Amino acid sequence: MQTILGSGGIIANHLAKALPQYTENIRLVSRNPKAITGKEELFPADLTSDEQVRKAVKGSDVVYLTAGLQYNIKTWQQQWPGLMQNVILACKENGSKLVFFDNVYMYGKVTGPMTEQTPFNPCSRKGEVRAGIATMVLDEVAKGSLTALIARAADFYGPETFNSFLHMMVFENLKKGKSAQLLISKKLKHSFTYTPDAGKATALLGNTPSAFNQTWHLPTDMNILTGSEMVEIAARELNIEPKVTVLPRIMIQMAGLFNPVIKESVEMLYQYDSEYIFDSGKFDKALRFNKVLYPEGIRNSVKS
Repeated sequence: MQTILGSGGIIANHLAKALPQYTENIRLVSRNPKAITGKEELFPADLTSDEQVRKAVKGSDVVYLTAGLQYNIKTWQQQWPGLMQNVILACKENGSKLVFFDNVYMYGKVTGPMTEQTPFNPCSRKGEVRAGIATMVLDEVAKGSLTALIARAADFYGPETFNSFLHMMVFENLKKGKSAQLLISKKLKHSFTYTPDAGKATALLGNTPSAFNQTWHLPTDMNILTGSEMVEIAARELNIEPKVTVLPRIMIQMAGLFNPVIKESVEMLYQYDSEYIFDSGKFDKALRFNKVLYPEGIRNSVKS
């Protein structure tokens, strides 16, 4: 049995589509799980409940933690540590391997490429939370009490990735005949991980025994583009002019005074005022995987 904790999100859905290549027994766990292929076991559970997590994990060989919490720092601080502890204890109790799908917030602002060896140096409150829960996993691995791996992705883009920055501010605006909106600069390079690849690669890692007890950056095109170059490719696919509006930091901060979602994003603006370079070279060298490059990924995204 392979179990996805936090089913229903974009990565969990792609993961569920990829897992039948490796197993016929797939369990989807969330408050209201919905089938992806129609062959999964659906298991309603609240991941903040230790008892429900233990029941959800029971009998699982591999457990994938892909859960996402409300994008609110208080929610993160209150719920993430306990949720992670629940998952770790359940995996240890059942002898399950853990695959934790993670982001790069714990690295903080990095000069040069982010790699698996980049030290944790968070410069945001959300980054501090992510550093804490990743460290919980790594400490258990170091003690030999848990078999686990961390699969880390850059910012998302891809078909039906509706909550991604590129989808909301670039692709949708261009499709509506509006200017694409970029944060702070259009000249800086910024890595994006293609969501279907992230799901497939996470399934591959979870079914590669030698991949465990390590951190992996998921396959991401290393020919990194600037915001302006991203817009140009998207506009060319739509056969329109690549119009761009750059939103300065002060404008975003002012918008955050009136919009709680934007307010939660203000502390993450450091990711857009310098180059954001995500290096997946370790994965590329170790595993055979045909990753989607930006021209094809953008083409697929604007058509979704």
